[in-house]
Amino acid sequence: MELKRVVVTGLGALTPIGNNISEYWEALKSGKSGAAPITYFDTSLFKTKFACEIKNFNATDHFDRKEVRRLDRFAQYALVASDEAILDSGVDLDVVDKYRIGVIWGAGIGGLETFQNEVIDFAKGDGTPRFNPFFIPKMIADIAPGNISIKHGFMGPNYATVSACASSANAMIDALNYIRLGYSDIMVTGGSEAAVTQAGMGGFNSMHALSTRNDDPQKASRPFDANRDGFVLGEGGGALILEEYEHAKARGAKIYAEVIGGGMSSDAYHMTAPHPEGKGVIAVMKNCLENSGLKPEDVDTINTHGTSTPLGDVAELKAIKNVFGDHAKNININSTKSMTGHLLGAAGAVEAIASILAMQHNLVPPTINHETADENIDPELNLTLNKPQERKIKVAMSNTFGFGGHNACVAFKSMDE
Repeated sequence: MELKRVVVTGLGALTPIGNNISEYWEALKSGKSGAAPITYFDTSLFKTKFACEIKNFNATDHFDRKEVRRLDRFAQYALVASDEAILDSGVDLDVVDKYRIGVIWGAGIGGLETFQNEVIDFAKGDGTPRFNPFFIPKMIADIAPGNISIKHGFMGPNYATVSACASSANAMIDALNYIRLGYSDIMVTGGSEAAVTQAGMGGFNSMHALSTRNDDPQKASRPFDANRDGFVLGEGGGALILEEYEHAKARGAKIYAEVIGGGMSSDAYHMTAPHPEGKGVIAVMKNCLENSGLKPEDVDTINTHGTSTPLGDVAELKAIKNVFGDHAKNININSTKSMTGHLLGAAGAVEAIASILAMQHNLVPPTINHETADENIDPELNLTLNKPQERKIKVAMSNTFGFGGHNACVAFKSMDE
């Protein structure tokens, strides 16, 4: 069976450094940090007092008050990002076959704020089980793709992928395959997360996963730096419209890039720590290369998982050297988490969008906040430190890994050829 070609025809983003695609790209290329003191709740008793929150976002600008009450923030972010992507795609929803349009969306946690608040309210009461009737529908991860399909009438495949921080990358790979195999013409895919809550911050702090650089939040996310001390929690959403190539060409759609393949693997090692030699990461990148029909020397850039954790950054770079050999030093390696923080289940989509925009503009966004070289990292690797670098990009890869050992890698190719 000949697989159909799949292209990206629409993008949408709501991130800590920009509330749409244009703002996001401007911030990426200028090396803007999204980290700042938390405004959502009192952090005086928390170890970490900062995060990468969405700025200048008012839900009532996008939803009526009744909708706001019925939507957790993660679902609000999903709807806003997907609306931008659908509009950007230029698809005429009055003429397309909506049975051939699906939604696959990633969320690692889902409605954490809703769950937290409902349980706190119950605990404060007299034990009578009084819960909001929207508690469950607001909380469950699959409500995001459900709401997107309900809003637009999309009647194709519809579900959520949950694989911690790899969730939206897995969603993109699933969406790619539904189109490749001829089951759908268009898929809305991506991910969203809203875990900047008391429960989210407290839980990650208890694991010693978060940076505690409270005196200088903007420089806290510092992938590959010797003095990195954990990731910075972020929130937001990213959406991509994937479309069968001939379908897109027939309607005269603009095309950002071709999605040429994806790989998946498991570390099978530890609940939260990566394998020290990056065995699962080696496997996922090799799987992605094979699935994409690429040779290692074809790859120009890799947007790494690069969370700014002591173990994870080193393991990933070891894996890159293993897979790409001598070519590794010719690749522009970067981590946009240095700017956005870690968006958990939304990371894969938001970072894939960064890779696509880099390809569009032939400019690799920087890994910011790097000050001190890590002796465990090969100095010959080009980590795109502190400043963007101009480069003709034909092939870009994006890595995303999640607690539980879930690994996903997606590859994109320029349509210039």
